[in-house]
Amino acid sequence: MSEADNRTEFLFVLVGFPGLHPDHYNLVAFIFCAVYVITLVGNFVLVLTFVRVPSLHKPMYIIMLSLAMSDIGFSTVALPKIISRYWFNDIFISFKVCFSQMYLIHYFGTVNSYIMGIMAMDRYIAICFPFRYPVVMKNRTMGILNVFFWLFSFVTPAIFAVYDYRLPYCGPNRILQCYCDHFSLVTQACASHALATLIAFTLAMLVLLIPLAFIIYSYVHIIVSIARIASKESRWKTFSTCTTQLCIIILYYLPRCVVYIFNVTGLYINGDLRIALILFYSLFPPLVNPFIYCFRTKEIKQSLAHWFSVKKQNKIKSPP
Repeated sequence: MSEADNRTEFLFVLVGFPGLHPDHYNLVAFIFCAVYVITLVGNFVLVLTFVRVPSLHKPMYIIMLSLAMSDIGFSTVALPKIISRYWFNDIFISFKVCFSQMYLIHYFGTVNSYIMGIMAMDRYIAICFPFRYPVVMKNRTMGILNVFFWLFSFVTPAIFAVYDYRLPYCGPNRILQCYCDHFSLVTQACASHALATLIAFTLAMLVLLIPLAFIIYSYVHIIVSIARIASKESRWKTFSTCTTQLCIIILYYLPRCVVYIFNVTGLYINGDLRIALILFYSLFPPLVNPFIYCFRTKEIKQSLAHWFSVKKQNKIKSPP
């Protein structure tokens, strides 16, 4: 039987949290199910609000729309299998499904990183070059930028995915993670995966650090520009326009930096804690992003309030 044929029958075991007692499986499954439902509902509400409210068709909200769609995609790739693993004890995942999940996990992670960079660029131009903003940041420009990075994001995970796919896999077939990612998958190879790990780590650093460097550069200039504003009230009002995006950026990057510091320095980190941190920075931002938008963005709050008010009035007026 060929290696390709063997792969169609090869099954991985999703270990999940190694130290989790089976008595807690249903609770964990319920928590992940609640996270998934809230994430889907929150982000779909944002997408529908953007589509139905013409006043939100602005560059900043195009970024939010793009991030909401990416969050829906990532959560849909990752969470159903986690829920199935703990609710129905569905511990097996085929090679092709695992490999596809790994690719999509890194794809949506790459998309999110580039969106963070676009967010920073939007606020940088809006605050540091306010008179140029309407000319430079048009809806068409923002739409092209987002489409470009959604398409370009296919490239980075494809580079190491091609190499990973060519490795022979023969055991021990235990994925020490709640979903398939590069690190958990290549450690199952029965050949040296040092080069694959180096390629993937280098590409991950480029995807993360280049946008992060631009974000830091942008916000340094934003803070300097805000500090030059004479009025304290105007300073706070200007800064509040970028606090929403700053919160999202911090939620995305800070936990990742902690995990990568442990990886690079070789410091020991408990397996369950490592998985919990990865799940936190992967699943918590998509969960809370819609709420951050709704509470911090005045236009979205007003649009949602108006939308629900109209729905309520129509319901009252409709005949029984």
